[in-house]
Amino acid sequence: MKASESSDAHFQEPPKPLGSRVRRGSSEGEVNIKAKGQEVIMANGCPGLAAVVQQEEEKPPENTTKMENPAQQEGSPHDLQISLYVKAGSDGESIGNCPFSQRLFMILWLKGVIFNVTTVDLKRKPADLQDLAPGTNPPFMTFNGEVLVDVNKIEEFLEERLAPPRYLLSLHLPLPFKRFFQINPGTFFKFPKLAAKHPESNTAGIDVFAKFSAYIKNPRKEAKEGLEKALLKSLKRLDEYLQMPLAEEIDANSVDDPGVSTRSFLDGPDLTLADCNLLPKLHIIKIVARKYRGFEIPAEMTGVWRYLNNAYKREEFMNTCPAEREIEFAYLDVAKKIK
Repeated sequence: MKASESSDAHFQEPPKPLGSRVRRGSSEGEVNIKAKGQEVIMANGCPGLAAVVQQEEEKPPENTTKMENPAQQEGSPHDLQISLYVKAGSDGESIGNCPFSQRLFMILWLKGVIFNVTTVDLKRKPADLQDLAPGTNPPFMTFNGEVLVDVNKIEEFLEERLAPPRYLLSLHLPLPFKRFFQINPGTFFKFPKLAAKHPESNTAGIDVFAKFSAYIKNPRKEAKEGLEKALLKSLKRLDEYLQMPLAEEIDANSVDDPGVSTRSFLDGPDLTLADCNLLPKLHIIKIVARKYRGFEIPAEMTGVWRYLNNAYKREEFMNTCPAEREIEFAYLDVAKKIK
């Protein structure tokens, strides 16, 4: 069932994701990721300091890119060795469709650490990766030599280990700036806390992907309407939460109706762990349901559309997102034809 009103007025065409531009480099084995003129401004980096995306040697058939935050330079007391392994796309090189891979990719990006990203072709997984995490498919990661394979546990681990306050005292800065940061270290850099402040944000949209999966995999015509209604009901609950103002948006001294929330994300103006979990799934729903069922998220769900459009403005989401064609390709055989 399509929305009675077109959602085009609410949808802003997202920019081309970085995932579509991850590619195998030259014959010398370089991998290039280009964003904002070969620079990536990390969300929690210091104003005016860019994080340069470095080129790194590739060991076929892996595709590895080093992501660096400006606050993590040589000499940092928090020089961490972090490698994230994500599912490769249909070409075996670009970022593939996997909401769990994107979830961890977003978390590391938001934390602002230096980390390597390797796309793993599941059809020809190299022996060294099989030895590293035997029987495990991406995503998984290594943290200072420790192999981590469970997505939920990795999220908890990163939130605990990369937590405030973590200060950086040695930088290649003029002496007056060095002295200032040594006296006031907390003013310069700390790993951000990404946990949501409101518990309800962690459960918002909790069943929407399961409802979508049942809907898209269903081949029976008589079941289509019921499954579509279940998906719409789940999306409606998410929309209601996104439109309901949070406590901090309400003026306790005002007698007026607080109105509709204007926040950008689930828990407020900033991306949290809850968003890293939900946004990749919601993006898949929008693309796949439109492609294979002609289903549009209803235009009247303005909270959901505001949420998606704000995500499309954030490089932490777009630069970790697979290309739209990869998402569609991943569901080519999953989306059953209605009989």
